[in-house]
Amino acid sequence: MADALLIKPKKRGRKSKTTPTRTVSEETTEKMAARTRSRRTNKWEVSERDWTQYLKHRSPEIRRRLLDKYVPLVRNVATRMAMGFPKSVELSDLVNTGVIGLIEAFKNFDPARGVKFETYAVPRIRGAILDELRALDWVPRSTRAKSREMDRASTYLENELGRPPEKKELARYLNLSVDELHAAIKDVSGTNILSLDEVIFREDDNRQVPRIETVVDHKSHTVLSEIEKDELRSFLVIAMDRLTEQEKLVIALYYYEELTLKEIGEVMSISESRVSQIHTRAVVKLRGMVKEKFAMTA
Repeated sequence: MADALLIKPKKRGRKSKTTPTRTVSEETTEKMAARTRSRRTNKWEVSERDWTQYLKHRSPEIRRRLLDKYVPLVRNVATRMAMGFPKSVELSDLVNTGVIGLIEAFKNFDPARGVKFETYAVPRIRGAILDELRALDWVPRSTRAKSREMDRASTYLENELGRPPEKKELARYLNLSVDELHAAIKDVSGTNILSLDEVIFREDDNRQVPRIETVVDHKSHTVLSEIEKDELRSFLVIAMDRLTEQEKLVIALYYYEELTLKEIGEVMSISESRVSQIHTRAVVKLRGMVKEKFAMTA
């Protein structure tokens, strides 16, 4: 009787093989993907009702509202195009130019043709951006085409040869003489643009700095540079007194009298290798004293 009163647990039925099991992470991923797709499709989507109201009333307010909805489309096109442009081209400039193309497309669009406005507007936006860039480019289009042709030829030959091509090989491939190739390279080299505000890595300490900080005009002479040179000369006179007599004589004969090491050896009645050793020791001493005085790094 007691056994009869025992309640047996229900057996859990097996899930059907035809019903796939889904984990929480999979459901979450699908929901996020669906939400992303929804955002992408609705980002600049305009309903037929909006277009119908605009075509019926031609209200400037409705026109402005429609254009505002399509501005993200312009940014999308400009962002994709910016990937192939130099860093000197600002994305904001591309977007501003693309908006002009959007306005022109909106002005000439005819919904009666059965084409979506996005399909009609994208080529116009791209065309407006390219036309503006060509207008601002000071390099002739023929030079740009020549540059692209040389880049394609160089890439093809490098893939075929497994190494960078030589000038003769590149000239032969382009059906040019070596002199004509050099002239073309000189012409194309003027198309490269470097931004002075671009952040680069310095070669000495690998530190990020604006490019303008690495530009040095070695031909110009400033008052500060002349003062530093005069101070260095004055200190070298003092530092020379700390050298031995042999070292002073070698430095004087080599740098002031401009004798060779062999000639100095004949004057001092020592071998040329011995003169070289004395010269090296003297230079190392002077360099160390200069570094210590002016706190210079290697």
